[in-house]
Order: sequence, then C-alpha cells, then structure tokens
Amino acid sequence: MTQQKHESDSQPRLHQHGREIQAFGTVRQLPVALPYNTRMYACERLNRILADTRILYSLYKKHHWLMRGPTFYQLHLLLDKHAAEQLELVDMVAERIQTLGGIAVGDPRHVAELTRIPRPPDGAEEVPAMLSRLLEAHETILTDAHDAAARVAEGGDDGSNDLLVSNVIRTNELQTWFIAEHLVDTPVVST
Repeated sequence: MTQQKHESDSQPRLHQHGREIQAFGTVRQLPVALPYNTRMYACERLNRILADTRILYSLYKKHHWLMRGPTFYQLHLLLDKHAAEQLELVDMVAERIQTLGGIAVGDPRHVAELTRIPRPPDGAEEVPAMLSRLLEAHETILTDAHDAAARVAEGGDDGSNDLLVSNVIRTNELQTWFIAEHLVDTPVVST
C-alpha cells in the first residue's frame, strides 16, 4: 500500500522551540576516563580562553579591514592569515569543551560577557595602536593558557593540556612575534 504524499509533507516546520537540554556551565558524563571535577574545571578554563580567542579573531578581522599606510598590503595579508589561524583555534577549543561533556560558549553576546579583552573603539585607530591592541589580547590569552595548561595537567587532563600547549600557546606566541616585529622602530636604510 502506497502512502499518498501531500505537498505539505515536504514543507519545513518553522518557528520551532524546544527546552534547553543542557545548561551552560555543566558537563555531561562521557566515557573519557576523566573525573567530573577535572572535566568541569577544564571546561570553565577553556571557555574563558575560547571567549578571548573569539574576540581576538574579531580584532584581527577588524584591523585587517582597517589597515592603512605604507605597510598596508603586508599587514592586510598577515592579519587575515592570523585571523584564519585564530578561527581554527576557536573550533579546536570549542570541540575540546564538547568532548569533555561541556557546552562551548557560542553566542557572540555571551562571548562579550565572558571576555577579558577590552573593547576597541568603534572607528579606526592608528596602525601602531591596532597592533599594540592585538599584542595585549595575545598576552591575555597566553597568561591564561599557561596557567590553565599547568592546572589541567595536574588534574590528569592530558588532552586539554596538549591542546593548550601545542595549539593555543604555540600559535599565540608565534603570532605575537610576527606582530611585535612590526612595532620595532628601525630605519629601512642605515647611513
């Protein structure tokens, strides 16, 4: 017996609402061989780093768009490359939080509540100020990531430690170096 299909069967059911099935700041039990307290602590620390990383990504994109002056092209490309690398970190950190049974901060308005990186002016700043702002954001993330890496390692969370050391810290240190070198005041030609 063939069931007759109606046109309305293929229409999307819009405007659906559901109940929240896991609250932010909680962790589900997953068989990852880590105790609840270890996973809970790691998720809290990783969410702070995730919020700051999402803001740093946005700063990179903003400064990429607003770059000016004789080094426009080089910095325009460099900042876009760094933004893409930060976006990769966003995904890695968020997926680690989910792997531990937590909820990764997702909504930009929630990110703004959690970040410790100061908000830039809405307009364009001078290039050295934009670069300095990026360096300060990197330092905020690196300070937190170094501390978090040591603490999650103490709790036996090797996966979060590895992510923080191998990805978050190394990427942010390398990007800091590249940006800082653009603030060195050296002449192009020495006489």
